[in-house]
Amino acid sequence: MREAQWFSLKPINRASCSKRTCAERLRLMKSIGFWLGICEGSIIGVCYGRNADDLPTPDKVAQLVQLHKIKYLRIYDSNIQVLKAFANTGVELMIGIPNSDLLPFSQFQSNVDTWLKNSILPYYPTTKITYITVGAEATESPGNVSALVVPTMHNILTALRKAGLHKKIKISTTHSLGILSRSFPPSAGAFNSDFAFFLKPLLEFLVENDSPFMIDTYPYYAYRDSPTNVSLEYALFESSTEVIDPNTGLIYTNMFDAQVDALYFALMALHFRTIKIMVTETGWPSKGSPKETAATADNAQTYNTNLIRHVINDTGTPAKPGEEIDVYIFSLFNENRKPGLASERNWGLFYPDQTSIYNLDLTGRGAVDTTTQANATSSNGTWCIASSTASELDLQNALDWACGTGNVDCSAIQPSQPCYLPDALVSHASFAFNSYYQQNGATDVACSFGGTGEQHENCEQCHSPAVDLICHCIWLNFFHADALLLARATCLLTLETGITILSGEVRFTSEILEVYNRRSGEVRFTSKVLEVYIHGYEILEFCNRGSERLIQSCMSWQMYLLVR
Repeated sequence: MREAQWFSLKPINRASCSKRTCAERLRLMKSIGFWLGICEGSIIGVCYGRNADDLPTPDKVAQLVQLHKIKYLRIYDSNIQVLKAFANTGVELMIGIPNSDLLPFSQFQSNVDTWLKNSILPYYPTTKITYITVGAEATESPGNVSALVVPTMHNILTALRKAGLHKKIKISTTHSLGILSRSFPPSAGAFNSDFAFFLKPLLEFLVENDSPFMIDTYPYYAYRDSPTNVSLEYALFESSTEVIDPNTGLIYTNMFDAQVDALYFALMALHFRTIKIMVTETGWPSKGSPKETAATADNAQTYNTNLIRHVINDTGTPAKPGEEIDVYIFSLFNENRKPGLASERNWGLFYPDQTSIYNLDLTGRGAVDTTTQANATSSNGTWCIASSTASELDLQNALDWACGTGNVDCSAIQPSQPCYLPDALVSHASFAFNSYYQQNGATDVACSFGGTGEQHENCEQCHSPAVDLICHCIWLNFFHADALLLARATCLLTLETGITILSGEVRFTSEILEVYNRRSGEVRFTSKVLEVYIHGYEILEFCNRGSERLIQSCMSWQMYLLVR
C-alpha cells in the first residue's frame, strides 16, 4: 500500500499527472471551490413568463422563488409590480425590452432615458438587476425588427452610463437557434447569411462591453421534429451511444452540448472567439397534444435534472471542456394563454397554485433522490422536525399535506419499511417534514407546516424519538444509498443498519468509507475541518464513478482528502 498523501487546495503540477487525471483534479477542485465560495461557477436561473390569466401575484411568486432557492430569474419586460416584489430578496433579475418597444427606443435617446428614470432607477439596487435583454428572438419576428436591436442597445448603454450603471448591468439580446443556417455537425455551425447586417455590429457590441451571446436552445424540438435522426435519450442527456463530429473527432452524448457547440463554432468562424455563451431559455414540456408523445412530466424531470447537474458541475461542452455556461430554464409556470400546440402551455415547473408539477432540485446542490424525493443532507446544517406541543389533529393534517400536495415520498414510513419504527405520529411527521424541508431549500418557510414544524441545528441538541428516527434514516441515505462524502451528520448513535459509530471513527461495514478526526481521535461531526479516508478507491475516481452529485457533495466545508 502506497504512503498516503494529502490532497488539498493548492495548485496542480500538471507535469505530475496524466491529462485525464489533471482534468479530474481540476474538476474536483472547482467543485470544492464552488462549495467554499472560492469561485461561483455556472448558474441555473428560471424564466418567469406571464402569458397567463391565472398566475399568482408577483409578491407570492417572489416567496415561491425564495422558497426554492432560485437566485436568478429572467422576466420579459420591466413590470414595476414584479420589480417591487423582488426588492430585498437577493434574487438577480434579467429584465427585458419587448420587441414592441424597440422602434421608439431605437429612434430617441430621450425615450430610453425616461424609461430608465421611471422604471429602473427607483427600484435599483434594492431590486438586483444584472442584465437587460433588448428584444427577444428578433430575427424570428416579422418586419425589420432585428435592425432596431443594436441601435436600442447603444441607447440603453448611453442611459446606463449617465446613471453610472454601465459596468453593473450588462446588455444583450436573445436569439433562437434559427439564427444558425447549419448546426450539424457542430463544427460546421454557421450563422444565417440573411442576418449578416445585424450580426457584425451586434458581435462587436458584445465584445466591447463584455456581454454574452444569448441563445434559446430546445433539444425537445430537435427530437419532436426529427425523431428518426435524434433519439429521445440523446435529447434527455440519457444516451448510451456517442455521436462523433467527423471534422473534429469530438464526441457528443447529448443534443444540448451539440447545439451550444454549433454556436461556438459559428462564432469562431467569424473570428469572435472570446464571447461567452449564455443559454437564456431551455427546458422540456410536461404535457402535449396526443402527437407530442415525448411531452411528459417524467421526461421534463429527466431533462431538467440532468441539465442542472451538467451545468452546475461546470462540465462544459466537448469543444469547450470545463467552460462555465449560465443557463435559464423555461419556465416557472405553465402559461395558459400561449398559442400553438398543447405543449406550448405546459413548460412550467409549477402550476399556477404554486404546487410542483414534478420534483426538481433547482439549486443543483442538494442530493435529491428523485425516487424517494428525500434530501439526505441539509443545505445549512439544520433539520425540521414535528413540534412536541402540536396537537395530533394539526400534525396529521400537516403530514397528509406533506405526503400529498407537498410531493414528499412517504413510502419509507409505511409498515415494514425502514423508517416505520417507531410507529408514532410525531416520528412519521418529522420524517415527512424534514424531507420537504431539505428538498425545498431548508428555509424557515419550508419548516412552517402551520406552526407544527420546528428547526433544529443538530441532533445532539434534541433527544426525542422523532430526532433519533431522522438521524437513523439520514445516515441510511448518507452512506448506504448514495455513499455521499458530505460530512454534516450530527448524531452520536449506534445504528442497527451496519453503520457503527465508535469512539474516534465512523466506519461503513463494507470498508469503503471511514470518517474520523485524525488529530483529536474523536468524532466531530459539526467541526469545520474533518478528514476523510477512502479505502479501495482513489478519491477522484470514487467521486467520478457515481453520479454527478458525488462531485458536488464531496465537499461542503473545508476538508482534507487523503488519497490512498
